[in-house]
Amino acid sequence: MTRILLIEDDATIADGIVKGLSQQNMMVDWFADAKLGEMAIHEGVFDAVLLDLTLPRGDGMTILANWRQQKIDTPVLIITARDAIANRVAGLNAGADDYLVKPFALDEVVARLQALIRRSQGRSQTEIRYGDVSYLPQQQQVFYQGKWVDLTAKEITVLEQFISYPNLVHSRASLEDKLYGWQQDIESNAIEVHIHNLRKKLGNDFILTRRGIGYYLNPALQRPE
Repeated sequence: MTRILLIEDDATIADGIVKGLSQQNMMVDWFADAKLGEMAIHEGVFDAVLLDLTLPRGDGMTILANWRQQKIDTPVLIITARDAIANRVAGLNAGADDYLVKPFALDEVVARLQALIRRSQGRSQTEIRYGDVSYLPQQQQVFYQGKWVDLTAKEITVLEQFISYPNLVHSRASLEDKLYGWQQDIESNAIEVHIHNLRKKLGNDFILTRRGIGYYLNPALQRPE
């Protein structure tokens, strides 16, 4: 599941974005305060940020500049009523990946977010393969040995995290951050259950365990290009 950080002080706009993105299988963590929103980027694993510029206790442009100085490269889509060309140029120069002026259509927000995420994760390609597993990001479809596999939304999210970063060892905490917002209760064995299900559907040796550290894709399964 795609996870979005939303920093927006207008509750009506924020509520519409949260509800709309949730229908697109995107989970949104919303903050209406500049200070809290700026700190949130350090506390979770986000695929992209929707950032307003005019905020209580700060300014979105300052938040963005601080993140980029800290080498935080999460894609940022600015959403603002500041429509002057100078504002757009300033936002892009500060490190924004895209700039959208209010009012906007939710469909456009979704499309722009998806484009930013695909580019940032190197998933502009139509298919990602690892061993006998093939993943189609845009369709959210998975095939194993050429046959379609029925995965839940959370199983696809976990698989996507592995297959997008195939050389990493993924800790349980990092996978929980990807799957669950701060307001959601997490069962103690939730990640283990998802890993078990993926092994059952994609092969017992597809995901390996590094005891005390996390999980990783079996390098022996990856055929050389």
